[in-house]
Formats: sequence, C-alpha cells, structure tokens
Amino acid sequence: MTVQIAPSLLAADFARLAEESESVASAADWLHVDVMDGHFVPNLTIGLPVVEALLRHARLPIDCHLMIEEPERWAPSYAEAGARNVTIHAEAARAPIRTLRQIRAAGARAGLAFNPSTAVEPYADLLSEIDMLLMMTIEPGFGGQRFMDFVLPKIRRARTLVAANGGEIWIQVDGGVTEETIGRCAEAGADMFVAGSAVFGSGDPAGRVKALRAAATGPGPGDQPPAAASAG
Repeated sequence: MTVQIAPSLLAADFARLAEESESVASAADWLHVDVMDGHFVPNLTIGLPVVEALLRHARLPIDCHLMIEEPERWAPSYAEAGARNVTIHAEAARAPIRTLRQIRAAGARAGLAFNPSTAVEPYADLLSEIDMLLMMTIEPGFGGQRFMDFVLPKIRRARTLVAANGGEIWIQVDGGVTEETIGRCAEAGADMFVAGSAVFGSGDPAGRVKALRAAATGPGPGDQPPAAASAG
C-alpha cells in the first residue's frame, strides 16, 4: 500500500497559508483544503479565490474537500482552477454522477465523502465514477475533534467494495488522524490520510508528516485498538 499524507490547512495560520504550505512541501504528498460554507457544516472557511491564490504558490497538489451545499454548482470551478482532487459530500450532492463527471472532465480526480453515520454501500454502483472515497472519522465542520473508532469497520467495508469493483480508488480518512490512530486506519484499508492539528499544531510540521507516514506503514503498540472497542 502506498501511503499518502495530506496536511489540512484548516489547522494552519490562515494569515500565512503560503508559508504554512511550504513548511510541509518536502514531506507531504498533498495539501488538503477544507471549503466550508456555513450551511452544510456550521463553520465558514475559505472559497475559490483563496484556493486560486494557493495554487499560484503551493508546490504540492491541492486536494479540495467541499463541505458545502449545492456542490454541483461549485465543484467544477475548483477543478478548472487547478485543484488536482475535488471531493463532494454524498449527503449534499443532488446529482452526484453528473458532478463527479464534470470534476473529471475538468482534469481533476473526483472524490465522494461520507459523514460518520452515512453508509457507503448504497453508493457501490457509483464506484466507476469515483477516484477517491473520503471517510470522515469526525463530524465535519471543525478540526481538533476526537477520532471516532466506530468508523473503522466502514473503512474495511469500503475497501472490500473497492476491491470487488476492480478500480484504483483511494480511500481517504479525515478527522482525528494522529500517530496513535493512523495505524488503525491503514490496517482497515485507508491509504490517504488527512491530518491538521497533528501537523500544524507542532513546531516541526514536516517532521510530524514523516512521523505520521512511519506510523501508517509500521503500526506500533500505540496503534492497537482499545481493549473495549467493538468490532462491529
């Protein structure tokens, strides 16, 4: 499994986004950008103009996670601007196939995100339209939340669906990803990891990325599930 790390700029200093993105450029694979509209989630972050500015300065490819209503209206524009991966939410998409196809037609990978309580199985027939499944391991909207272990079985089921489909679909996890939780996510089948506070909450963002990558590829004792955790 190829491990990919995407530091989330949600935890970065918004006044220094270009510098913050450069601080992880030597260690990370992507920059994860959370676009929130204050409606689909109770938070308001950044939009297309800021992403366009980032694209002019960032050395890493941009991974846009759209936590917005009406993604069919806005998603293609992020791909057209140069984002390499654009993800919409299953809960918000009124026309998911059309929107995913528009993202791909604009030259980006197309992702479909799922909140912790949303089942992935009803979307199995859409896998041919998808390049990445994003499994939220917290409730979307704010960084710094505690990882939800009960999503791990869903990650396993998603990996099984992807294997049965036969395509090359990445499985991304987003929320509460740390050195203590990333190994469990990797064991469940995830291969792309979003981390915000665990990266930008330190004085050495690049070092934290390297530590996360090491924890994902070689889980240690701290990556084992708690004894009381349920498998179902």
